[in-house]
Amino acid sequence: MLKSRLITALILIPIVIAALFLLPPPGFAIVTLAVCMLAAWEWGQFAGLASRSQRVWLAVLCGLLLAVMMFTLPAYHHSVHLTQIAGSLWAALVWWIAALLLVLTYPGSAALWRRSRVLRLLFGVLTIVPFFWGMVALRQYHYETDHFSGAWWLLYVMLLVWGADSGAYMFGRLFGKHKLAPKVSPGKTWEGFFGGLVTSAVIAWLFGLWAPLSISPGVLLTCSLVAALASVLGDLTESMFKREAGIKDSGQLIPGHGGILDRIDSLTAAVPVFACLLLLVFGTL
Repeated sequence: MLKSRLITALILIPIVIAALFLLPPPGFAIVTLAVCMLAAWEWGQFAGLASRSQRVWLAVLCGLLLAVMMFTLPAYHHSVHLTQIAGSLWAALVWWIAALLLVLTYPGSAALWRRSRVLRLLFGVLTIVPFFWGMVALRQYHYETDHFSGAWWLLYVMLLVWGADSGAYMFGRLFGKHKLAPKVSPGKTWEGFFGGLVTSAVIAWLFGLWAPLSISPGVLLTCSLVAALASVLGDLTESMFKREAGIKDSGQLIPGHGGILDRIDSLTAAVPVFACLLLLVFGTL
C-alpha cells in the first residue's frame, strides 16, 4: 500500500507542477474543470446516487455549470471581483464555516441532511465550484505582468496542504494518542494535527525564503495558517460524508490513494479559502 502510494505520488507530483507552470490560464482552467467533473462523479455516492448514469449526469452538469460560468466572463478581463469568481470565493468561506459546525456536531448534525439528497448535492456544489474558481483565480494572479506568479502561489498552497497531510500522518503514527474527531475519522489525532501544522509552518518558511512571493509577512502568515486549518477541515468533512455513505474511498482512480476526492479533499477547502483571504479580504492584487 505504502509502496503504491509513493510510486503514484512520484508520478503525479511532476505532472501537477508541469501543469501549473507550463499551461496557460485557459488550458489550466480546462484541466481543472475535468478534475472537478471527476470529483462530481465521485460526490454522487455521497448524495445517494446509486446508478452509474445518474453520477455521469451529475459530472456532466457540473462541467456545464463551470463552462457556462467561464463563458460569461468578459473577454480578457477576469478580475477576481467579478460576480462569478468573488461570489464563489465568499460562498466558500460561508460553506466551510458551516461544514465546521457539521463536523463538530456529528453525528447529530447528520439528522439535518442525511435524508435530503438536495442538501447533499448542494454541499457538493459548494465544495467543487469554489475550488474551481480558487484554482483559476490564483493561477491568474498578476498574469499580465508575470506569467508564473500565480503558479508559484498555487504551488505554495499545495505544498502547505501536502505538508499538513504528511506531517499529520507521520506525527500521528509516531505519537498519536488523543483522538481528534473519533466520531468522524477515528484514525486522526491531536498529535498528528499539531504535527501537520508544524510541518506546514516549516514549509511556508522555507518556501518564503526562496520563492518570489511579494507579500507582507503578517498577511502571508494569516492566510497560510487559515488555509492549513481549512485543509484539515476539508479532510474531516469528506470523511464525514464517506462515513454516512458507508464507503472507505471515494473511488479507485488513483492507485494507492483512492479517488480524486480522496486526493483533493484538503485542497477543496484550502484553495478557495486562501484565495478569498489573499485576493478579497486583504486585497492583495
